[in-house]
Amino acid sequence: MNTLVIRNVRPMGSEATSVTIRNGRIADYGRNVEEGAEVLDGAGAILIPGLVEAHTHMDKTLLGMGWYRNEVGPRLIDKIENERTQRRILGIDPARQSARQAVLAASLGTTHIRTHVDVDTEVGIAGIEGVLKTRERYRDIVDIELVAFPQSGMLIRPGTVELMEKALQLGAQVVGGLDPAGIDRDPKGHLDVVFGLAERYGVPVDIHLHEPAELGAFSMELIIERTKALGLQGKVTVSHAFCLGMTDQEYVTALIDALAEARIHILTTAPASRPAPAVKRLTEAGIVVAAGSDGVRDTWGPYNNPDMLERALLVGLRNNLRRDDEVALALDTCTFGGARMMAIDDYGLQPGCWADLVLLDGETLAEAVVSRRPRKMVLKRGKVTARDGVAQVEAP
Repeated sequence: MNTLVIRNVRPMGSEATSVTIRNGRIADYGRNVEEGAEVLDGAGAILIPGLVEAHTHMDKTLLGMGWYRNEVGPRLIDKIENERTQRRILGIDPARQSARQAVLAASLGTTHIRTHVDVDTEVGIAGIEGVLKTRERYRDIVDIELVAFPQSGMLIRPGTVELMEKALQLGAQVVGGLDPAGIDRDPKGHLDVVFGLAERYGVPVDIHLHEPAELGAFSMELIIERTKALGLQGKVTVSHAFCLGMTDQEYVTALIDALAEARIHILTTAPASRPAPAVKRLTEAGIVVAAGSDGVRDTWGPYNNPDMLERALLVGLRNNLRRDDEVALALDTCTFGGARMMAIDDYGLQPGCWADLVLLDGETLAEAVVSRRPRKMVLKRGKVTARDGVAQVEAP
């Protein structure tokens, strides 16, 4: 048996103990070291399960490509159209770029990623093919789940629906959607396609919903109706969900109640410039809340690192989470919340779970989040994949 013991670690910031890992899984805590086991010193670090990046766009990051001068207009459609143009001009290679983000994310403690990959009539399924190569190449350091994502719309660009289906046949594991009213201008038709594909291929749904206020609430109500009618409770995510930050709080309360009943998950990026879902309120209602980096240094904007400790910090700041237990809640959106949203099997710190683990510097979870020091050690299925912020594999 392949056995590893890490001494002097503090699971979720609790008392120091040792963790025994056998054949890639957590075996137990605090037992005597077995003969022949490899032993590592945790030096009193906090032990947490692997960080979960539950919403990003790995196929179009500009990491390692030099600085992109952003002169894009303010509207969502401006960014979408500019991206289609710049993808050709800049020569963005989805395989190379997603690999760069995967390795950097792994060095920062991420062990699972859900990435939305563009599918449209210009790029076709080249993004899907490229990220599938990255998923296979780096499967020993990070699990990557692909969402077939119609960034440019579906019904307004004939041929996209067929490409979405091809992407699912090729290996995408989730069907994505985008602003049913605001982009395709046909919410019923858009959701017919998204949920029809989900039914046909037996996959979950993850819909970007940037639509604000009452328009977004209208689309969300349609998503809730479809989820319940098709028995997809627990398998649908609404990403961004800016409408949950609108001023009409009575309407928001009704939406939250309906989301909880339908067991629809909410993904937040904790945006600084848009209304945002209230994380604490949603979790208190029993809704799974996860977090993601969204685009990482791409043609949409120069911001974001694939660092889910930084994202936990931003979730805390955006939601005014100040108490230590509240900061721990922000971290939960980047660990257990993301794992629940993605339905990751055997995730956590209990014996029997996969040993996807991160060792953090800090006296408490809150200190680890706000200080964001280099990750002391990262393990994927019991094997060390990064030390002191440096991945054990190289990016292209």
